[in-house]
Amino acid sequence: MVGIQQLSLVQFRNYIQKSFNFTNRIVGIVGPNGTGKTNVLDALYYLSFTKSYFNRPDAQNVHHAYQGMRVEGIYNIKEEVIPITCIIRENLKKEFYYDEELYTKLSKHIGRIPCVMIAPDDVQIITGSSEERRRLMDSLLSQLYPDYLKYLILYNKFLLQRNSVLKQAAETGNLDEILMETLDEQLADNGQIIYKYRSQLFIDILPEILKLYNHLALQNDAIDIKYQSALAQTNLKQLLKDSIVKDKALQRTSTGIHKDDIIITIQGQSFKQEASQGQRKSLLFAIRLAEWQFIKNEKGFPPILLMDDIFEKLDEQRMIQLLGWVSNSTDGQVFITDTHKERVANLLGKHLSSYQLIEL
Repeated sequence: MVGIQQLSLVQFRNYIQKSFNFTNRIVGIVGPNGTGKTNVLDALYYLSFTKSYFNRPDAQNVHHAYQGMRVEGIYNIKEEVIPITCIIRENLKKEFYYDEELYTKLSKHIGRIPCVMIAPDDVQIITGSSEERRRLMDSLLSQLYPDYLKYLILYNKFLLQRNSVLKQAAETGNLDEILMETLDEQLADNGQIIYKYRSQLFIDILPEILKLYNHLALQNDAIDIKYQSALAQTNLKQLLKDSIVKDKALQRTSTGIHKDDIIITIQGQSFKQEASQGQRKSLLFAIRLAEWQFIKNEKGFPPILLMDDIFEKLDEQRMIQLLGWVSNSTDGQVFITDTHKERVANLLGKHLSSYQLIEL
């Protein structure tokens, strides 16, 4: 079991100095918009991923008109009390500590405090570009398998180098064939492994997503979800070789695992175009809760679940189904934010005899 007992914020977002003590497994954080509810969850996310959930640069998380910040959590990890601390210095240098030991590489922390976040902007996973859906796969796999993160970092490094060579060739009219062949081999070696991880993930997690969707939506909407990758038909080295003429014209790499996508349909039609708002939210919750379940199964203990502003524009029946599952089917720490104290208290009270409410 991994859980956080105390969170301390110094000059983080809207907080100059603030501490929170968490006494229950399920914590509701309530208050009007603008009081900093989301910032508390983002601080918890920071301590899991070494960065903001919202892809903000570190400088943007420092309280306005101040320099530097500190986010610290006191965790209970396998019966041990361990502090985890993120410090942004005045020169914006980041330091990250686990049990007071400084990391030499931030990537080494990923997966030690597994965490799943559900936020309103997550609907972009369904309605946005393919990049959002790749980020979903990468975030999940990186928490579980350190090697995956290593291969992904290397792939992106070689991809940037290959694109740079293509741009240089367009400017000079001369392509360095030997360098290109070397980069193709490096991309292929790392890309093939990434593809195998993603393919297996999809096989493992898809049944749970569909099962949870049917539970939350209280109906079967004939949803189909497929992982789409050019590597399903041809190995990456051959794909890169076949696309070189196109790539030279575009001055970028047009094929590879950085083009993978997840295709979602409902009754044979595009989910993005046809699904109602309720159906979109049900699928989003199903994806995130399946992610939570998958991490728990792989790690042997539950990740921390962060649920930000999840009830807005959600009908009552879906609220009841969602909170029922979270209350009865999870056994790790859960943080829920909302603007309505009574709504959270009523929903949690239907399922739990004990929970914590923090008012901001």
